[in-house]
Amino acid sequence: MTDRDYDIVLFGATGFTGGLTADYLAAHAPEGMRWAVAGRNRAKLDDVAARLGGDVGVLVADATDTAALTDIASRARVVATTVGPYLEHGEPLVAACAAAGTDYLDLTGEHEFVDRMYLAHHETAVASGARIVHACGFDSIPHDLGALYTVSQLPSDQPITLRGVVRSSATFSGGTFHSALNQMSRARQMKSVHAERRRAEGRPEGRSSRAVAGRPHRDPVLGYWLLPLPTVDPLVVARSGAALASYGPDFRYSHWAGTKTLHFAAGGALAAGALGVAAQVKPLRDLLGSRVPQGQGPSESRREKSWFTVDFVGEAGGQTVRTQVSGGDPGYTETAKMLAESALCLAYDANPPTAGQVTTAVAMGEALTNRLVKAGMRFETY
Repeated sequence: MTDRDYDIVLFGATGFTGGLTADYLAAHAPEGMRWAVAGRNRAKLDDVAARLGGDVGVLVADATDTAALTDIASRARVVATTVGPYLEHGEPLVAACAAAGTDYLDLTGEHEFVDRMYLAHHETAVASGARIVHACGFDSIPHDLGALYTVSQLPSDQPITLRGVVRSSATFSGGTFHSALNQMSRARQMKSVHAERRRAEGRPEGRSSRAVAGRPHRDPVLGYWLLPLPTVDPLVVARSGAALASYGPDFRYSHWAGTKTLHFAAGGALAAGALGVAAQVKPLRDLLGSRVPQGQGPSESRREKSWFTVDFVGEAGGQTVRTQVSGGDPGYTETAKMLAESALCLAYDANPPTAGQVTTAVAMGEALTNRLVKAGMRFETY
C-alpha cells in the first residue's frame, strides 16, 4: 500500500488520550513518516497539528460520516482511533478499514463491540488483507503480550494453566468508566452476541483455549488476595491461545485483581457488586456517569506517580514460571504509548502474516513486545 497518502492516521486526536497519542507519535516518528490527525472539529485539529509541528496532515470526519471515513481508510495504511464508547461510535470506521484493506487499531475494552465487529466485518477484512486489532491500550496489551511472553518459557506440548494478577495505583479514565457502566447495563446483549460469535468462530482443531473464572482467594505464590476481573482481557488472551499452537494443547487463563489485604479485597468486591446493580437502573447509571466526565484526565504530575504491574504464574508439565509486566500510568500515558507503538509496529515492522480480526499477540507478538521494552515498559522473569 505504498501508494497511499499516509502511513498512519490518528482518529480522535483532539481528545485527552488522543492528544497524548499524537504527542507520542510526533516524538517517535521515524524519518519520512507520513501521517495525519483526524476528527470532526477542524479548528481543534489545526491547533493539534500546530502544536505537533512538522508535516502533519489534517483530515475532517465525524464518527458517523461513512463517506468521509471511507476516504480516510482509502488514504491510510494504518488507522488508530481513540473515539469511544466504541459501541456507540466505532463501527463505521471498522467497516471502512475492513473494506479498504487498511489496518485498524483501537482502545476498546467493550466485549460486545469486539464480538459484533467480528461477526460483521471479520470475513471482509480477511478478504481485503486488513488487520483489525482491538484493545491496543491497557486493555489488553500488557495481559495479552504478558501471557505470550510467559507461555514462550513453558513447554508447548503440555497443557498450560496461566493466571494474570493486576495491581495499579492509578484511577480509571472517564472513558473506561463509561464503557464499563454501559457494558454492565447490557449483560443480556453481551451474552447473546458472545454466543453467536462462538458459533461463527468455531474452535481450534485438536486444541482447547479458554478463559476460566474463579472465586476470591489468596494466591499461594504471589501472596495477594485475588478478585476475579470480568474485563475483556481474559477473552483476548484466550483468543490468542486459540490462534497460536505455542499455547499448548489445552490452555486455561484466569484474570484477577490483586490486593495485599483481605480488607481491600472485600471492599473491592462490594464496590464492584454495587456498581453492577446501579448500572441496571438508568437514573442511577446516568447519575454515576455525570460524576465522571469523559475527555479529561489527570495532570502530568499525577500521571508521573502512577504505576501498574501484571504478575503472571504459568504452570505446565511440572514446571512453574513467574513473570511480570510493569510500567507507568496505565490509563493514559502508557495507553497512549501502547496505541502509538502498535500503529508504528503495523506500519513498519516485519509481523506475522495474518488478516481479519486478530489480537495483538497474533498480529504483532514479539515485534510489539520489543518496541514496548525499548519504550520503557518491563517484561521480566523471576
